[in-house]
Amino acid sequence: MNATPAPRPAWRDVDGIVLLDKPEGLTSNAALQRVRRALRARKAGHTGSLDPLASGLLPVCLGQATKASGQLLDADKTYQFRLRLGIRTDTGDRAGEAIERGPVPAVDELQVRRVAERFLGDTTQVPPMYSALKHQGQRLYRLARAGTEVDRPARPVRIERLDLRGAGPEWLDFEVRCSKGTYVRSLAEDLARAFGTVGHVASLRRTALGPFPGEGMHTLAEIEQAASGDVLPEGLLLPADAALPGLPAVQLVEGQQASILLGQTVPAEGPGAARVRMYGVGGRFLGVGRMSPEGAHLAPERIMVEVPGNCRASA
Repeated sequence: MNATPAPRPAWRDVDGIVLLDKPEGLTSNAALQRVRRALRARKAGHTGSLDPLASGLLPVCLGQATKASGQLLDADKTYQFRLRLGIRTDTGDRAGEAIERGPVPAVDELQVRRVAERFLGDTTQVPPMYSALKHQGQRLYRLARAGTEVDRPARPVRIERLDLRGAGPEWLDFEVRCSKGTYVRSLAEDLARAFGTVGHVASLRRTALGPFPGEGMHTLAEIEQAASGDVLPEGLLLPADAALPGLPAVQLVEGQQASILLGQTVPAEGPGAARVRMYGVGGRFLGVGRMSPEGAHLAPERIMVEVPGNCRASA
């Protein structure tokens, strides 16, 4: 007799951001789908994928908050990672096969800090073959799995901070604050090379992303347990504007709000030519707009609330 299939969740509108502590061994998309299913959210997206090997902060945007995900994709990120010296793998991390071995040099803390300083600031980095970047329409990791290696142009990245956090006979622990597009696996290989050997990432954890310092992360188990009730616990869902603290705020009155929701430019005061957070009646967050060069008019760029049907029909 066939087992009765599990009932499909009754999808609902859920708006907000969940700070997920992604576990090792799970893809970012698989983690996203578990959060989405637990909360029964109609729409969900994550900001900045983590490799299956990596753990840590993965902001999951739900509903209207998915419109703020672009802001997080461009944000700086902080990682803690362990550099295993003496072994290079084909993937750049411990999940790969060893393809090169080298002696493990004896380095002291002063040497490590001096080497780390060379990587600070604006620089360029060659992306690893095992990445989701495309070459002639094909993902690099698929080419790598087929045994094909292609030239990858170096890309500009920025290393804000690279601090030594610990050391052992064959490993070094670092914390790095870096720009979007930085591959820690490539950084680890470059560091090992600077020490006169080879290396790979043995562990990787993201501890901060943009405006989110990492405190307040929730595990999948916590989210699934919390979502089993009828009311979500306070603090689980952050508002969409939590992703946009760097933008100045502009408060609108009722008439301005109605026009903004219709996609119309309204008279308003704010910093000239700046992107701003728009707030309406009762402090309701409406989305992102842009001020005119002289700071006298406001045009909506991205509405992040559900617009009433009569407004849509009138637009």
